[in-house]
Amino acid sequence: MFQEIGAFDAKAKLSELLRAVGLGQRYTITVRGKPVADLVPSETSVQHDVHAAVAAMRAFNKVEGLTAADIGEMVAEGRR
Repeated sequence: MFQEIGAFDAKAKLSELLRAVGLGQRYTITVRGKPVADLVPSETSVQHDVHAAVAAMRAFNKVEGLTAADIGEMVAEGRR
């Protein structure tokens, strides 16, 4: 979801806005109440995050020595 911010405020708070955009926030910059630009995360940063997430999942330790029945029992017991 985009948050609207006026051009004057965007100029005054640019560093703060860029940090927020780096965390996924999106802004629509307005001039006299009319939208003129969107400030969104860079595609390269989004791709980097996806690659990092995939690498983290692949590095996750796999559970060995359990059968499907064992896992079913754990789930039934409420264990995770």
